[in-house]
Amino acid sequence: MEIPAAACGDRELIPPRPERRSSRWAGDACAVTRVNLHLLRIFVAVAEHRSFSRAAETLCISQPAVSKAIRELERQLDLPLLERDVGGGRGVRPTEGGWALLEHARGIFALERAAVEDIRARVGLRRGRLRVGASTTIAGYWLPRYVAEFVAAVPAIELEIQAANTRTVTAALIACQMDLALVEGAVGDPRILVTHWRDEPLSVIAHPASPLARKARPTRAELNGQIWLTREVGSGTREVTDRMTAACGIAPERQIAFGSNEGIAGAVAAGLGVAMLPKRVVKELSKAGAVSELRLPSGPLPPRPLYLLRLKERPLSPLARAFIEAIEPLEES
Repeated sequence: MEIPAAACGDRELIPPRPERRSSRWAGDACAVTRVNLHLLRIFVAVAEHRSFSRAAETLCISQPAVSKAIRELERQLDLPLLERDVGGGRGVRPTEGGWALLEHARGIFALERAAVEDIRARVGLRRGRLRVGASTTIAGYWLPRYVAEFVAAVPAIELEIQAANTRTVTAALIACQMDLALVEGAVGDPRILVTHWRDEPLSVIAHPASPLARKARPTRAELNGQIWLTREVGSGTREVTDRMTAACGIAPERQIAFGSNEGIAGAVAAGLGVAMLPKRVVKELSKAGAVSELRLPSGPLPPRPLYLLRLKERPLSPLARAFIEAIEPLEES
């Protein structure tokens, strides 16, 4: 059944559905033996941009060419791939079958990029692109030194560092939007190979004028009564704070979430509450006397592990392998 064209905008470019061929055999789909990668690339652009016009601009082709390509791909697969957004807007979205195809397509084009980068990287690592995801603490405090040395060694490569919390970085890695990732949170997805990278010391801090800062070792009840400043759900720092406070028998009565470690450290320095943060984050504030480290009733905090992530089924390009070698733990200064 054809979908009637709208008066204007992307909606009139949604191709009419191909007539479905009637058959008494359920195995008609077996006739699909190959997919045209050019048509598939156009479909991915439309699905990710949710728009025929934006996909056409990205691919530098006309809107009618995009519409024709989608219509041809649906005919080849005998499957509707796109539908209008609910609510009467001009955008489009993948159908259930379209979402399944999009997931496979992303993996296909990720392998394509890996192949191209592999060939380029064979010429002395003078060309290539690498996208590294990192949780915010690692991106801000651990990676700069490594990245500076890596770029100095291979100055012509294109390197992109994308910072987000652990959950967001992991999702982007699975979607093949990143080549490697460095995080501090727990990751249990079977598609991801998790390798221990290094350990990071932690500390619990308070304002120097806080009664807790003047005690040799605050009690659990005193710590429970404080406002605890934490990261948002999905952050590796939030996950380790929740886990370690529970292990120490601490159950905060009130928590306030912040979107960054720096925001938490600044709020502690302003006297808002207490927090558990990496020592690297609070190092300068501690030196300046703006915050004080507390001793927990259970004793010193164990360090938290930091992890290197990559997809198990995705081969590493030589550029990715070189980056992994470059971030081997350095001597601390």
